[in-house]
Amino acid sequence: MTTPTLAGSALMDSSISPPKLRISGDWTLVHYHHLKAQLKQLTDRYDNRTPVDLTNLGALDTAGASLLVELFGCERVSQLAGTAPGLSSSSRALMQNIQVALSDFCEPLKEPEQAVGMQLLLRIGRAVDTVWQDTLQLLGFIGLILETIMLNLPRPKRWRVTSVISHIEQTGLDAAPIVALLTFLVGAVVAFLGATVLKTFGASIFTVDLLGFSFLREFGVLLTAILMAGRTASAYTAQIGSMKANEEIDAIRTLGLSPIELLVVPRILALLISLPILTFVAMVSGIIGGAVVCAVSLDISPALFLSLLQTDIGVQHFLVGILKAPVFAFLIASIGCLEGFKVSGSAESVGAHTTSSVVQSIFVVIVLDAVAALFCMEMGW
Repeated sequence: MTTPTLAGSALMDSSISPPKLRISGDWTLVHYHHLKAQLKQLTDRYDNRTPVDLTNLGALDTAGASLLVELFGCERVSQLAGTAPGLSSSSRALMQNIQVALSDFCEPLKEPEQAVGMQLLLRIGRAVDTVWQDTLQLLGFIGLILETIMLNLPRPKRWRVTSVISHIEQTGLDAAPIVALLTFLVGAVVAFLGATVLKTFGASIFTVDLLGFSFLREFGVLLTAILMAGRTASAYTAQIGSMKANEEIDAIRTLGLSPIELLVVPRILALLISLPILTFVAMVSGIIGGAVVCAVSLDISPALFLSLLQTDIGVQHFLVGILKAPVFAFLIASIGCLEGFKVSGSAESVGAHTTSSVVQSIFVVIVLDAVAALFCMEMGW
């Protein structure tokens, strides 16, 4: 037969002087709410000098011990656990453990909420700092690349021709069809829009000039660079990032080899060769696409189209476009390789830095192209 439990109580015995606080019954989770109500009634009726009688204390668990700590405080409970007569060893040990746990507990402070404007300024500041740090890292990485190239120039035995040719095939030859198709379609669209707008003014013939200027100076190199930023920079980052995750780059350093010389320089040289060639392909394809639309919609024969192109478009426009290609190629390859070296070792990091390399490459290409266009316009080129 189960022994019935006696609800705990905390009563102030005022029949004696000084009054004594008598703790009795079971201080367990079952009687928690009843005991909590009694504690509220005892508020301001006792202090640290009030005598306490724990002789009739029955069962005690962690909930009851925490209420005793709430009633007397951590320091007084520690004193009672050590000196109170008639207290069982298990109750004494439990009171001491709860007292230590609650005395070490510190309720976390809620951080004050910041205003929306301050949060916006903080995010802008962090973004600016990130851009600045990435710029410094890129400049330092470019310095390492140029140093490695200059050191290896007088030593032909260290040139990795096979690796360069392999990367030229991957970045140049394999990308030629998509570049040609894309620029052909863009040339057709530009010619169609030019013909539609210029026809209103009776100047449809100037569609040829529009095509020549746009593709030789801007569209040819810009579209090709953006394609290479999405295709080649991401590939470079994924390749080097995977090697970083598999600790292959650490193995290269252990063997006394330079990762810059072995992995970066061949990719840089390959894109330096491929991008100008692809830019030329893009220029030709775009002009051919425009010529097709002119022949179909404007009755401008290919012979007349070429004659107008030769008469009105100077060679300097071709040079302005083609000379931007090596600069874009160097920056795209550098950013792609640098982001690969930043990979921390997980597949998630490889994906994040691959995305970052594409975004950074496209951003740098568009900004530099805009700056070059403004400079050439001011110089009259």
